Amino acid sequence: MRNSSARTLCLGGTFNPIHHGHLICARAVAESKSYDRIALFPTATPPHKPLSADLAPASARLDMCRLGIMESPLFSIEDLELSRTGPSYTIDTARELIRRGWGKVHWLIGADMLNYLPKWHRAAELIQEVEFVIIARPGMELHWAALPTEFQRLRDNVVEAPLVEISATDIRKRVAVGLSIDYLTPEPVCRYIHDRRLYR
Repeated sequence: MRNSSARTLCLGGTFNPIHHGHLICARAVAESKSYDRIALFPTATPPHKPLSADLAPASARLDMCRLGIMESPLFSIEDLELSRTGPSYTIDTARELIRRGWGKVHWLIGADMLNYLPKWHRAAELIQEVEFVIIARPGMELHWAALPTEFQRLRDNVVEAPLVEISATDIRKRVAVGLSIDYLTPEPVCRYIHDRRLYR
């Protein structure tokens, strides 16, 4: 049962696979903005990127998320987007969470997504209903003037990320050529990828 008084930060993504960069950066934002909990939302069908040939099955990505956070009380998993058909639109997820009593939904996105945010599904409604938190690499320049006026208030919601040079793409490439992924993702996730021969 969710504690309705806890401040929760939501983080969506394909998590293909989840890795230490996701976990370290989300934790840094939670600490900076005083969130009590981070809820991961694995995406079934990402609407903002084409499906790639090396996208692991949704069930496997959910398993890896569970394995990746099992030692941390800060994180939890929500499979809401995996139980729906069609693209995983954030506004649909947010409205379902509100219907379930979550109150205001706080959603973490990377600064690389900021300029695309006005193009998200039903963006004008989304920016009114969801409180976005932006995580940016140190020294990254954000082009606020290019954003519509209603999105510029997010300037106050930017958190500088720890510089963690880990990417899911690199992990998949390393697996494909037989290189180790130790220390890039939690050890149970490494074992899961190896045992199920994912990304080969």
